[in-house]
Amino acid sequence: MAAPIPADTDDQGLSDVVIRIYRCATVVRGGRRFSFGSLVVVGDRNGQVGIGYGKAKEVPSSVDKGKKIATRAMTKIKLAGGTLPHRVVGRYGASKVVMVPASPGTGVIAGGSVRAVLELAGVKDVLTKSYGSNTPKNLVRATFDGLMQLVTREEIERLRGVKIAG
Repeated sequence: MAAPIPADTDDQGLSDVVIRIYRCATVVRGGRRFSFGSLVVVGDRNGQVGIGYGKAKEVPSSVDKGKKIATRAMTKIKLAGGTLPHRVVGRYGASKVVMVPASPGTGVIAGGSVRAVLELAGVKDVLTKSYGSNTPKNLVRATFDGLMQLVTREEIERLRGVKIAG
């Protein structure tokens, strides 16, 4: 499996990483006709991240479409400093990603596609483990699912109407 393409930064402060480029072939009378799909992650490294999957006849157009879709799909992630507020399990398809908060200085301990999502979201210290399918599409979506489940201490206190000791 190829490593993700390094991040680019645009004028709005958004970075993007192309996780994987997929080639698809359809068989026609004259031979094969190829098209491409690009899995792209966009983030500001400060709590906002989005994923997109663009498809086109050429690679550059599919990457551009993926960036556009990912930018539109960006959502705010609730972080606690440089790590996660609590342990979380993200699931998508046959993939499962467990993300555990880590102490400062640990770094992002994760595989390629999971690492890209977490770094672009602004997570600096986290431990991860993936189970099941290791398809980049599923791992990225499972990581995104886990990040969407995060809840801060203040939100829990407000919802329950009690003060959490600790």
